[in-house]
Amino acid sequence: MKVVCLGGGPAGLFTAALLKQADPRHQVRVYEQNRADDAFGFGVVFSDATEEAIAKADPLITDAMGRHAHRWDDIEIHYGGDTLISSGHGFSGLSRKTMLALLQEHCRAVDVELVFGSQVDDPAGLTDADLVVAADGVGSRTRERYREHFRPSIDERPNRFVWLGTTRPFPAFTFYFKHNDHGMWRVHAYQYEPGASTFIVETTDAAWRAAGLESATEAQTLAYCEHLFAAELEGHRLIGNRSIWRRFPVIRNERWHHNNVVLLGDAAHTAHFSVGSGTKLAMEDAIALVLALQEHRSVADALPAYQEARRPAVESLQRAAQVSMQWFEDAERYMTLEPLQFAFSLLTRSMRVTHENLRVRDHAFVERVDDWFAARAARAAGAEPSEEPTPPMFTPLKLRSLLLENRVAVSPMCQYSAVDGMPNDWHLVHYGSRAVGGAGLLFTEMTDVSADGRISPGCTGLYQPEHVVGWRRITDFVHQHSRAKIAVQLGHAGRKASTNRGWEGDNVPLQVGGWPIVAASPVPYLQDSPVPRELDAAGMKLVVADFVRAARMADDAGFDLLELHMAHGYLLASFLSPLTNQRTDEYGGDLTRRMRFPLEVFDAVRDRWPASKPMSVRVSAVDWAEGGMRPEDAVEIARALGQHGCDIVDVSAGQTVAHQQPAYGRLFQTPFADRVRQESGLRTMAVGNITSFTDVNTILAAGRADLCLLARAHLFDPYWTRHAAVELGYPLRWPDPYNAIERYRPRFT
Repeated sequence: MKVVCLGGGPAGLFTAALLKQADPRHQVRVYEQNRADDAFGFGVVFSDATEEAIAKADPLITDAMGRHAHRWDDIEIHYGGDTLISSGHGFSGLSRKTMLALLQEHCRAVDVELVFGSQVDDPAGLTDADLVVAADGVGSRTRERYREHFRPSIDERPNRFVWLGTTRPFPAFTFYFKHNDHGMWRVHAYQYEPGASTFIVETTDAAWRAAGLESATEAQTLAYCEHLFAAELEGHRLIGNRSIWRRFPVIRNERWHHNNVVLLGDAAHTAHFSVGSGTKLAMEDAIALVLALQEHRSVADALPAYQEARRPAVESLQRAAQVSMQWFEDAERYMTLEPLQFAFSLLTRSMRVTHENLRVRDHAFVERVDDWFAARAARAAGAEPSEEPTPPMFTPLKLRSLLLENRVAVSPMCQYSAVDGMPNDWHLVHYGSRAVGGAGLLFTEMTDVSADGRISPGCTGLYQPEHVVGWRRITDFVHQHSRAKIAVQLGHAGRKASTNRGWEGDNVPLQVGGWPIVAASPVPYLQDSPVPRELDAAGMKLVVADFVRAARMADDAGFDLLELHMAHGYLLASFLSPLTNQRTDEYGGDLTRRMRFPLEVFDAVRDRWPASKPMSVRVSAVDWAEGGMRPEDAVEIARALGQHGCDIVDVSAGQTVAHQQPAYGRLFQTPFADRVRQESGLRTMAVGNITSFTDVNTILAAGRADLCLLARAHLFDPYWTRHAAVELGYPLRWPDPYNAIERYRPRFT
């Protein structure tokens, strides 16, 4: 097979070497536009796990790299005059120039043809090649040549950064956060060989412009950064190497191959430097591509297989990189955190490093975080500090007079099992089992304030006197047989009302037995959904009265906390989102006007709900659709709610419009809760694909939320919280009828 690799960086060279080693009969040629010794940049970083993966594919090059690498285990964080160190991380740095020289030598040893000072402008001219590997970097000519086939998206991020070098030998992977008159500056620094370190400086676009660096030469950039970081450099100089300020491009491609052309490395995808090296991704791509070529008889079969096998890992890393990148872009919002929590937040920023695996790396550091968090939580709750080591999830939380024993909550989940709004035995067992299961707080499913406000005929309500009796039976059980508290979520389905039960067709309108629906504007949810009636003044007055009546009934029913549902496209949410609110009166227009009616409802309910009992609100932080709600809107809504007496906001996302394009993934909504909490000052609940106790502990300890809501995890395991306590070795008290379990020792394998 004749193979041409476009680009003589690590991706192209490593692919070429692997192909020749897999089959010496391959004819492999590499084209690189620069000279062989013309390397830019400074050092690259590899984790121990990446080195192990490379070693399996090519132990010779791994051994060669290892002989030149500088290793470290510590991460050192300088923040607010404090230095915090976490150990056990296992990284190595390597000079990019050395690495390229090693790869070139490796290629020559296996008879790869290297052509330097030459580039291929159009891969279509390579008619004799069976395979063209486009490893030509961020500015890939190949990707642009076949743009209509690869369909790339390139998102240039707002922050500015510059790659510099220094002779100062850093003993650890080091982060600095430093303010001056122009703004805050972040530094990512690490040693890659004796007497040589990478020194990446990052800042906001506003700070970069205020510093006059918009038109700075490399020499001027070096002078500015040397002056700013004189104390940190300890007399060492900064070094430039084509060091220009740039914005990081997040590159994604819908397809990675076209005919016999395949994209590798930065040409196909990028991941922010704060989660490691693009070199790591590129070399892992090379391994996957060569493996696919070995497993399939033809290039035509191998390239789709390569994409299918490799894409999930890349997209997973890109999601982590996105969260990590945004943490650094918005680091200003974390400047009020205490040093220990700030460091923990930084270390877990990508949400790939969690409370539990950080404990494995550095038990002492996590123990310090847990002790600090538990002591602070106890003080805030007016409780006695526990003598037992206490994971964050088992610390108390006080909201007004309500004291929660722990910070795990059962998220609202529609059961579609009521008749005429009446909760029944199903609901008693559903909520009762989860209360006994150890969660600190239970939320009811969305409980509707009127019959016409129900999503489906199976939804519960609080609009008839008998509903109070039905719910009281459940709250009494929870209070008498568990230490859990129980919250009611009140809502009105609006334009999403009068539909089938969830398992009969989600959001599908009822064909028989439906009822009239209302919304902020006459905009149907689905094309075949009925058009809702726009609420007029009389209708809004009636809705307010319905919510107030339901709040009174909720108090009579014995609920401990009341939440208003202002998310997911339901009635109150339909006023908040510009996609569903097209009004031209005082309730439509900008965000302040769109918030008016939901705040009127909140005020009326807050006035009726006992002052000693807390209230929360669920909001959709983003609509996942162009022109819809944005995270910054959720911050403004939270600020307004806080001013009106809301105690905590439940931060969800989406479900506003049917054409949404959500970015699902593990903990995909947690960054919204984090942002709302940091920028609004209001406590938050995180929800959305939280499945493990280590996720809960990570979210809480990092200050991303104050409560964690789990839905499907609690459907799967009503005793989720108790099982987490057992695995963590925390003595969560069991109900008296279950005291025999104290002598039971479960086996998990």
